[in-house]
Amino acid sequence: MKRIPLVLLAAVGFAAALQAEDPKIEIPQQSPLNTVRQVVGLTDIEVVYSRPGVKGRTVFGGLESYGKVWRTGANASTKIKFSTAVKLNGSAVPAGTYALYTIPGEREWTIILSRDTTLWGAYGYDAKNDLVRFPATPTKLTEPVETFTIDLNEIRTESATLELRWQNTRVAVKLECSAIAPAFAQIEAALAAAGEKSAGFYYNVLEFCLANDVGLPKASVWADQGIAQHPKAAWVIIEKAWILQKLGDKPGAIATARLAAAAAPGDQGLAQAAQQLIASLQ
Repeated sequence: MKRIPLVLLAAVGFAAALQAEDPKIEIPQQSPLNTVRQVVGLTDIEVVYSRPGVKGRTVFGGLESYGKVWRTGANASTKIKFSTAVKLNGSAVPAGTYALYTIPGEREWTIILSRDTTLWGAYGYDAKNDLVRFPATPTKLTEPVETFTIDLNEIRTESATLELRWQNTRVAVKLECSAIAPAFAQIEAALAAAGEKSAGFYYNVLEFCLANDVGLPKASVWADQGIAQHPKAAWVIIEKAWILQKLGDKPGAIATARLAAAAAPGDQGLAQAAQQLIASLQ
């Protein structure tokens, strides 16, 4: 084995000592780090990326060449994390953390999720580590965006839009996740378990079923259970009335709305809701 000169070892040690003694300073970053957190349904989503600015440059087709892999931000590769399985533009993505790369194009972009989250930018990028890649269509913004932005918008119970925006370009990716079926399964398990539940618990369950138009026949039964346990819970009773309305039972909905109003005579909001329901069914 080749022997390392003592002089060299000493020099390395001296340099390390100098580095260890460097004063701590704070320097503003040219492309500051940002973290985006968003819950969509039952899925926690986190995006960590750095945000470069236009600064008078031509971005796509200039600073970022068409047809080349881009880190989709600046500095270290952009990371995106999903707490549950999702779909991106129809491509299945298991729960986990991935590096988000893109290949910009004039008429079409390629979106890439890589299993390798260790790289600085796209240096060393290897397609063999791709989990998925799929096309996306860029559109032109009416108002320019100076600082590169990743965001989640158009949020619904089981979907959202992942947006990339910079200068005059917007790229949108549809995100889909499962929330209604898992939530309904949790509700069924909770109501099958022994023990009394609060009026608030029943209200939340019934409101979920109504809002998502799911399991209404079962929800009607659960409403009866809640009313039996909490006969003065007027907002549980009015939820039962709305469920009966959706199930097509007009007489039952009217009678139940009247019971709700009688259960809370001083609640003007509930009385108005009951009157509106009755009027819509007569």
